[in-house]
Amino acid sequence: MDLREATDLDFCEADRSLRQLLARSRSDSSIAAELWIERFLNRLATGFNHGLSQAIPTLEASLWQRLADELSQALGDTIAIAFPTPDPNQFEVQHSAFVSNPPASCLESGSVITQSKLKHLQAQGWQSAWRIDDASSSIAWLIAVPLSLTIVGEFEDTYFVQLRSTLVQRSITQAVQAVRQARSMQQLQQQCQQLSDRNCELTQTSQLKNEFLANTSHEIRTPLTSILGFTHLLREQGYDFDNVRHHEYLKIILSSGQHLLALINDILDLSKIEANQLDLQQEAIDVPQLCQMALKLVREKADDKGLLLRLEIPEPLPMLIADPLRLKQMLFNLLSNALKFTTHGSVGLDVRVVNHEIQFAVWDTGKGISREQQSLLFKPYAQLPNVEGEGTGLGLFLTKKLAELHSGWVTMQSESNQGSRFTIGLPVLQEATKEWLVTDPIVPSATVSATKQTFSLPAPRLEKRPLPRANRPYNILLVEDNVHNARLVITCLCKLGYEVTWAKDSAEMWHSLKQPFPALILMDIHLPGADGLTLTRQLQANDQYREIPVIVQTAMAMKGDRERCLEAGAIDYLSKPIDLATLAHMVAKYSDPGN
Repeated sequence: MDLREATDLDFCEADRSLRQLLARSRSDSSIAAELWIERFLNRLATGFNHGLSQAIPTLEASLWQRLADELSQALGDTIAIAFPTPDPNQFEVQHSAFVSNPPASCLESGSVITQSKLKHLQAQGWQSAWRIDDASSSIAWLIAVPLSLTIVGEFEDTYFVQLRSTLVQRSITQAVQAVRQARSMQQLQQQCQQLSDRNCELTQTSQLKNEFLANTSHEIRTPLTSILGFTHLLREQGYDFDNVRHHEYLKIILSSGQHLLALINDILDLSKIEANQLDLQQEAIDVPQLCQMALKLVREKADDKGLLLRLEIPEPLPMLIADPLRLKQMLFNLLSNALKFTTHGSVGLDVRVVNHEIQFAVWDTGKGISREQQSLLFKPYAQLPNVEGEGTGLGLFLTKKLAELHSGWVTMQSESNQGSRFTIGLPVLQEATKEWLVTDPIVPSATVSATKQTFSLPAPRLEKRPLPRANRPYNILLVEDNVHNARLVITCLCKLGYEVTWAKDSAEMWHSLKQPFPALILMDIHLPGADGLTLTRQLQANDQYREIPVIVQTAMAMKGDRERCLEAGAIDYLSKPIDLATLAHMVAKYSDPGN
């Protein structure tokens, strides 16, 4: 081997050794770089976990800011994170971080950068922008700008560029995962809070219902005590028509019965409203007349407390289409409450027209309602604490719901020791259709003048109107299993000149149907071993009995009950407890063939 060959061999060995050394150097650098990246990502993950454990309201924003701070410290770059704006071509910087020098104005928080600029920074050799994507779409951009452009020239090495890009991309991945966890945590927190709020609401409602049941039990037992007690006294003493004290007993019994009926009606109305089964019977309303009727309902209570009732109505009024029974119920509830909270002074009802509404305002000069207690108003079962007086706590809630069924509203104004004012607003008919046209003009009561005027209602005159008597002793067939109810109806009709045949069940009814046929059948629904509606259908299906009119009398008072009775073939419907005047007029109307 000559010298030249030996020299070439030495150079080859040296070159091989140098390459191995460089490869080993690069391998060591790569391992160091990987360790550096892993240490950084571990530190970043620790920071994210700490942030997630805090569960602060601004958690998501704090995670993005931590990403910017950590990358800025690791790379020595100015880091900014920009989020979409309503303009799809613009992004707003919301988080930024820098090591020594403040960021350029274009990277300050609140500055806007275009999407085309971001894509340019993403595509250049020294990548300075990365898109932040979640599972569905792009949610932000991360921008990394070196402190000096000369640094870029010093690190043109492709390996370092890739290292830097790997660090940023993996950091973004961690940040997106942390933000996703933060959103899940916040969603769970919201759900837990909603469940907690709902649980508190249910607990409060349950407590209110328990109080309502206890109060309702008291409200039922109190008038029952009067009814049973005074009835016992009348039985022991023997009823004397000329005895004034006995008339007082009867008045108390009647008042207690009416109170019980009102209580039951409130409970039924509540169940209908909660089941969305309360229907309105709307018609054109004589507002002045209805307001006076509502005031007359509370006149006796006002007189007992020495309070003055006032009514103020403008004239003329636009046409109001509403359910008169429900409107009177709303006004009665508000007037009753006003009288309950007023010990001296006045209670009034003001009517006025505002835009396309008629507003009914019930006011009083009572002690008012504190702001703390006002939060309980219009809630079912709720009663104001430390308030004496009868009631179940349903009145204001029912009033609000009834107003809303009319597409109206209820508001209140009150301060302690300054009285209260509750206002019902109902929309008026702007364009009268033929369906609602009134052929006869509504003439206001003489107590309502053509101009606004405040006045006191005169005391009502108690008139005893005679019940219509039978033209001749028509035979009425009463199908009723309750002995006391049957005796009441028989006594009333016999005094009016009718003959009554009583059948306690279906067998006795069919046995009683013989010539001459009864002029009318009063049919109860719930009978032993039979259903009154089924019996009514059987009567209508029988050619022999089809012409006998049937009036159904029942305690059924829910939505659709009347319709079911009429569909079965009844000519009319009478709800229990039976009003004797209504019974007398119905029997007179349907028992006489001439009617």
